[in-house]
Amino acid sequence: MEVNEIRFIDGGIIGGPAWTPKETWLYLSGKDAQVIADCFSNGPLETKIIGDEIGKASALKMCFAAYSKGTTALLAAILASAESYGVRDELYQQWAMDDSEFVNQVEGRATRVTAKAWRFEGEMHEIASTFEEAGLPNGFHKAAAEVYHRMAGFKNSSQIPPLDKVLKVLLEG
Repeated sequence: MEVNEIRFIDGGIIGGPAWTPKETWLYLSGKDAQVIADCFSNGPLETKIIGDEIGKASALKMCFAAYSKGTTALLAAILASAESYGVRDELYQQWAMDDSEFVNQVEGRATRVTAKAWRFEGEMHEIASTFEEAGLPNGFHKAAAEVYHRMAGFKNSSQIPPLDKVLKVLLEG
């Protein structure tokens, strides 16, 4: 009886659906990563092999999402806290001194994420585990998971909710 060798390839996608070139990336790692990269050579999904080590592509995905989705949860929680203390306008004024567009960016991030927040809760727990395995504190992303859990009621909403509604949901827990 012949024993077949099992080959592993690790992959992590960064970006939305791959409709347009240079917008969505599939990062691959593993000795046979080129096999998968070749499967996507003629489509809009960009591929990049980042090494032979299994886990490297997944680690990049976790670190990228830790920043992109983690900071969105942090910003939403900051807005909710400022709302709770009645200092949101003052916070906006302070932010505007550094960057006049920042307030609009923050509000947009806090509201646009709502329809997908239910998905991000689990991802934040995965990131917390990733940080813990790296020997780093994992509490921030566990808290981010709770922020997204509180937004889960907006699941698959066809419209972006007003910021006041998002902040109310966050504060009600």
